Amino acid sequence: MSLFVAVLLCAASTTAEDQAPLYQENFVLLTAQDEDEARDKALAHGKRLETRYENELGETVTWKLLHVVDVNEVSDPELGDGSELYTRHFRNYDAYRSFEPLLSGEEL
Repeated sequence: MSLFVAVLLCAASTTAEDQAPLYQENFVLLTAQDEDEARDKALAHGKRLETRYENELGETVTWKLLHVVDVNEVSDPELGDGSELYTRHFRNYDAYRSFEPLLSGEEL
């Protein structure tokens, strides 16, 4: 068995008319024989994240899996302090900054 990391993209929507969707990226650690099995397990995990409930304002909140974005084998199977689990590459820092609220101090 090998360790894999799956990147899942989920979205929350509400019945409130003025509420924009909230997106969530999940990094999930999986054990699998190969990438295909890991991808199947990632999809199953993402489906288990789907839920619907009523919030304190009486609005219905729905979480839905949008995509299994990526599945990669963990390069350092001896997990410990400083182990790298997942590496993302991108070219447009401004685009990254525009969607990552933690970089600007925005509250969710």
